[in-house]
Amino acid sequence: MASSPKSSRAFRTDIWTLFFVVLLDLIGIGIIIPILAPLLLGNATTLVSASVDTGTRIIILGFLTGVYPLAQFFGAPILGALSDRYGRKPVLLVSLLGTFLGYLLFGIGIVTGQLWLLFASRLLDGFTGGNISVAQSAIADMVEPKDRTKYFGLIGMAFGLGFIIGPFLGGVMSDSSIVSWFTFATPFWVAAGLSLLNIVFVIRFFVESLKNKIHTPINALTGFRNIGKALAMPNLRSLFGSVFLFMFGFTFFTQFFQVYLIEKFQYTQGDIGLLFGYVGISIAITQGVFVRLAAKKYTPTQVLSVSYLLLAMTFFIILAVPTAWMLFLVMPFVSIFNGFGMPNATSLAS
Repeated sequence: MASSPKSSRAFRTDIWTLFFVVLLDLIGIGIIIPILAPLLLGNATTLVSASVDTGTRIIILGFLTGVYPLAQFFGAPILGALSDRYGRKPVLLVSLLGTFLGYLLFGIGIVTGQLWLLFASRLLDGFTGGNISVAQSAIADMVEPKDRTKYFGLIGMAFGLGFIIGPFLGGVMSDSSIVSWFTFATPFWVAAGLSLLNIVFVIRFFVESLKNKIHTPINALTGFRNIGKALAMPNLRSLFGSVFLFMFGFTFFTQFFQVYLIEKFQYTQGDIGLLFGYVGISIAITQGVFVRLAAKKYTPTQVLSVSYLLLAMTFFIILAVPTAWMLFLVMPFVSIFNGFGMPNATSLAS
């Protein structure tokens, strides 16, 4: 049973600690967003031979993007079981350590021109990358079910702020025309530093939230079993199905939208970082303010139904945008409708 979220100093400290853990983690993730597509589609590094055509480069980008969630599919259930056994704090530290090492490997891979190190980095980070899910579990430990949407929205606000700061920093710090020693690897050194800071932050401030530990079985195939269980539960089948389609579509959009921007509007990594940072403002406002307001008047099911529909319509509108500056008019709606998605879906599932 979650404890009641009373305005105690300990509760506020725990919540804000988780907020900053997610914020720093998302800044690290956001730093990378403007870089991957220009890194592989251009010839600024020796990662891919100059003779490799654009289509093949996009396929490599797709695989490099895909290995992270693939590893996470197998790693997340293991981390979840370990957090039930040993508590949220030690697993959060292991997850952050994996993220730290992953960023280091990626930076080394860029500097040495070793593409396989980039894949190894994403596999390691994906397998240990349960930072946000563990933070959400910690909130579920502390908060009653009726209040979870509100506090998941606060974590979502950290998500949005990370996407304001991260992409902007990534775009700037990979541009050698701004500072001569900036390279594509620079943002990964910074992201590694943020992960290290996050480790220190958790050690110093986070108080274990799990009071009753559970001896959950550890199995790398738990992900498949969880899918089977979800599909066997009529009340959750449609929810997980809709969330899967939502996440599949939005992740596909986020990753390959960079390619679209480069091919159609000749965006640089700085331009991509600026656009995604601008989008992050809308995410932060939505999840920090609008989600909480909507939770007072509407059920999560009502919010999800409307936001998913409007998000799909917005994607079609983006395809019709003729000029680069008009993207700045349309993209906030993507982040607003998306911003309602995960807090409400997580609330329903929990």
